Amino acid sequence: MNDRRTAEVIVVGLGAMGAAALYQLAKRGISAIGIDRFAPPHNQGSSHGETRITRLGVGEGEEYGALVKRSHEIWRELEADTGEDLLVICGALILGPASGETPHHGKDDFVRRSRDSALAHEVVHEMLAADEIARRYPQFSLQGDEIGYFEPGGGLVYPERCIAAQLSLAERLGARIVTGERVIGVEDLGAGVCVTTDKDRYQARLVIMSAGAWTPGLAGPALAKLAIQPQTLHWFETDHPSAYRADQFPVFIWMHGSSADDMFYGFPIAPGASTQGLKAARESFFAITDPDAFDRNVPLAQAERVWSDHIQGRLRGVGPRVLKSAACLYTTAPDADFVIDFKPGSPRVLLASACSGHGFKHSAAVGELLARVAGNGDARAIPERFKLNRLAASPASTMPLPEIAR
Repeated sequence: MNDRRTAEVIVVGLGAMGAAALYQLAKRGISAIGIDRFAPPHNQGSSHGETRITRLGVGEGEEYGALVKRSHEIWRELEADTGEDLLVICGALILGPASGETPHHGKDDFVRRSRDSALAHEVVHEMLAADEIARRYPQFSLQGDEIGYFEPGGGLVYPERCIAAQLSLAERLGARIVTGERVIGVEDLGAGVCVTTDKDRYQARLVIMSAGAWTPGLAGPALAKLAIQPQTLHWFETDHPSAYRADQFPVFIWMHGSSADDMFYGFPIAPGASTQGLKAARESFFAITDPDAFDRNVPLAQAERVWSDHIQGRLRGVGPRVLKSAACLYTTAPDADFVIDFKPGSPRVLLASACSGHGFKHSAAVGELLARVAGNGDARAIPERFKLNRLAASPASTMPLPEIAR
């Protein structure tokens, strides 16, 4: 077989996790091939949308704290190496009812859980009452019963830039990038792995499968319980753009009711972002089965619903006029945690579904973890929380696709 089709490690999918893994493999001197059916960074999967929230106090679980801290360090290193602006520190505010009744990412009392994570990882933060939130950020129209976790070191990252920077450096360090080829099979040969695309065949000692919403289809029964959940993102016009600039307004997650649907999150108008509006979105929990059949055209009704159900009466000076909408895909485990583990029965196929709706801020460090595990084949570096065996007793998601999303 031609040497250009052979490497120590093949990375399938070059979004957030795959691009980071390919870069870290190349940085370690491990020969690697990265394969993506599109041309990353692209808008077909999970790793786009101009901006993503990052926060060091992670309410999803204390195990995530070290990952996001290391990701911040890597992004700063990448900025120094590439001259790109990747990470903007504008503060992160998580607010909700003082009762703590609203769940988020499967976790109750998310505001205080964020505080607990911050304490465990010595993250600078403040707990704020509603009157102090209103004083600092009069853009929010509060009911008066809210509490907030504020983290001055939180902010946003530019996902497309992060992916492009890591792929550029990976290639510079010797990795090969193959685009425009769809992976149709991954076969464990015992002594190695064969990856078949619709155009060619590649061989390696080990494969990292990080293809986002396409990973469950490639992995088979091992990831059958993961749900593919379409999400929509919206950018709204503001009456006073200066009030929503990143030097005046934080990223935020706002839980304002008693159910998981009573939540939205948003971003300031980021410097250099291509769409100069306030970006906001809610999380959707319906599931689809085929990412190729998903219509990425976003109906206007989706943005209207976000504005009427969440923004209206809560963000001053943000009107219903939509500048832009986009769609992306979450790949979510039943417990909303990551899945990073070897495929059952194969120590040569490393599955990486590190999403569940909160993955990008951890991606640089997850790539480093994947490269370390791929380098020595030792799964002991993977946190137990991310292992596959925990899913055995979890029910699969069977949520229907509502008419508004078709």
